[in-house]
Amino acid sequence: MAHDEPSQDIDAIDFFRHDTTVEDPHPYLDAMRARCPVAREPHHNVMMVTGYDEAVQVAQDAETFSSCLSVTGPFPGFPVPLEGDDVSELIERHRDELPMSDQLPTLDPPVHTAHRGLLMRLITPKRLKENEAAVREIADRMLDTFLVRTEGEFISEFAGSFTLLVIADLLGVPEEDREEFLDRLQRRPQAGGGIGSTGEDTLAHSPLEFLYARFTDYIEDRRREPRDDVLTGLANATFPDGSLPGVVDAVRVAANLFSAGQETTVRLLSSALKVIAEHPDIQQLLRAEPDRIPNFVEETLRMESPIKGDFRLARVSTTVGGVDVPAGTTLMVVNGAANRDPRHFEDPGTFDPARANARHHISFGRGVHTCPGAPLARAEARVGIERLLARTTDIRISERVHGPADARRYRYLPTYILRGLTHLQLEFTPAEEVTP
Repeated sequence: MAHDEPSQDIDAIDFFRHDTTVEDPHPYLDAMRARCPVAREPHHNVMMVTGYDEAVQVAQDAETFSSCLSVTGPFPGFPVPLEGDDVSELIERHRDELPMSDQLPTLDPPVHTAHRGLLMRLITPKRLKENEAAVREIADRMLDTFLVRTEGEFISEFAGSFTLLVIADLLGVPEEDREEFLDRLQRRPQAGGGIGSTGEDTLAHSPLEFLYARFTDYIEDRRREPRDDVLTGLANATFPDGSLPGVVDAVRVAANLFSAGQETTVRLLSSALKVIAEHPDIQQLLRAEPDRIPNFVEETLRMESPIKGDFRLARVSTTVGGVDVPAGTTLMVVNGAANRDPRHFEDPGTFDPARANARHHISFGRGVHTCPGAPLARAEARVGIERLLARTTDIRISERVHGPADARRYRYLPTYILRGLTHLQLEFTPAEEVTP
């Protein structure tokens, strides 16, 4: 879709249901931003916030914009009509009727403040630093198997298990249980499209039931019999006011960190490896100068935000970027579009591993809902890429699976929330000697 097409052509596309916006959402999002960085789409009456400054404004204003429907947006909709110039009371009265209402991304202050504070006590800088050696060891252990052949499916054979084992280690899941986690959360076929599916089955599969059950057992056990381990720290972590959370509160925080962090980091890694395999010049640069990998990761996050965006509900009538936003309006803060706003990023459609302001991206959000697992995701991506490059001499896209360079075939997750490949078949030349 060219950017100068008539606006009615944009209006013909349903962003939340159309196959073309799954395959490549950016022509649509660029056209919406060119029309106005804050504009309603006609199919579900959602106000799309596609400009960088405007997205930051909304994300940083938790007082005006509620996160109660952050993961579901216009589906299935609010339980009652939202009328008047201040719908705050209606939000609080009906919040628990909304899907995922017990999850951290849908909470608002002050409840969100307390639960996020609990999470931040679990993933401290000290814990993350201790965890880095484990990240490297897990990466090498996975690569020992992945690099036995000269071709492999990167997501199912490396990235999915790697990210799951890293988060399991961070949260202290016992070694003897990790195979079960892999079996239940990685190796089984996933049913439906899950949250944000472009199909009708929007709330189908979720790993949370399994995670709730396992972490409930862990936390109850450690409260009865404390040990010198991470799970005991999780079980006894207190809210910022010093009070001990109920078991269910601690379980929700752990399960949310586990599921949300694992899925999005898989998408980050697969987007990064696609770039490395498609662009020999970038691959060679990273091999020659590994210190460039962190900025390469930031540019990957900018170009392909693993979360396209999430939603907010205007509590009161307000303005965003000079545009009137009535109370009760559902907005989609489109991180993936904001990250390509030419007002903030020069030549935004070009991947530049040396981009000076790459880290300005908002793929981890802004404001009170900034992703608490961002430092872990960055470390996983950096270490995973470092070890893959160190243990190979060349990485290529499989033409057998994805087609020739001038006619690639890739499939993306059929969801309006997540952005990521479903498969990435790579060919590689393993290094003769393993770089320590």
